[in-house]
Amino acid sequence: MFHGTMQLSRMPRLSLLLESNSGEAGFSARFRYDRQKNVVIDLVVEADLVLLCQRSLEAYTEPVRRQSRLAVIESLEEQDSLPGDYDPVLVEDHRMALLELVEDELLLGVPQIPRNPAVKEVEMSTDGEVRSPSANSDEPLQRPFAGLADLMKAKAQD
Repeated sequence: MFHGTMQLSRMPRLSLLLESNSGEAGFSARFRYDRQKNVVIDLVVEADLVLLCQRSLEAYTEPVRRQSRLAVIESLEEQDSLPGDYDPVLVEDHRMALLELVEDELLLGVPQIPRNPAVKEVEMSTDGEVRSPSANSDEPLQRPFAGLADLMKAKAQD
């Protein structure tokens, strides 16, 4: 069993998605053979990732914990013979980079649309008014498109 930490700054693909790549990811990897003599890796990865909330456009911390069962393969043909609960890991020249496995797991744990759960959603009505869910529905907070119709009419007349 291997366990330890890796700096997030050493993960270039993940760093592109982060607001800050400071910090580290913890991991444990247990290597073993299964009944069919496949090399299996039981991998657990944990990190607190700093992402940009798409609601508030502010940084927040997203805790990520992933647990995977990986099977080492040396050719793409081998993946068809793997049990269904294994994710294949293709190795070249009998070498595998543990850093890339940890980065892959963290990439899979990043939400497609990062949203800070502490930020409340807003509602947009059909007339373009933005309301907070806690606000009285008769009181609009903003009207971001209020003057758009007049602007488009004026532009059409030019």
